[in-house]
Amino acid sequence: MTLTLSGQEASRLIAAKFPEAVIETTSQGVLLKAEHLVKVAEYLKTSPELSFNYLGDITSVDYYDYFEVVYRLTSLEYNRSLTLKVRAYGRQNPAVPSLTGLWMAANFMEREIYDLMGILFPGHP
Repeated sequence: MTLTLSGQEASRLIAAKFPEAVIETTSQGVLLKAEHLVKVAEYLKTSPELSFNYLGDITSVDYYDYFEVVYRLTSLEYNRSLTLKVRAYGRQNPAVPSLTGLWMAANFMEREIYDLMGILFPGHP
């Protein structure tokens, strides 16, 4: 069974390296500023003590005032998972940076979110 890295613990690790990145922390995950998403995701993937090397899922939620994009990461080495969230504001061209440069699995999931929700992913191939 995969254990969940608590939002508080993940937030502490992220904030130590990227103090401006974290907006909110819950027991289930961490809400990040969208402009810090790629840097934080790269840190979580490449850091030897974390090694979140598997992107299991990306989904999105429409909260009417904003969209939330939800990422489920897994460390196969340490058998733990983490939920990251970012918000995209506005109805005309909501956007969140693409993570296809880190995980090719993001390619199809970002396309699906664009088709269903209209969220743009700058940097997507």
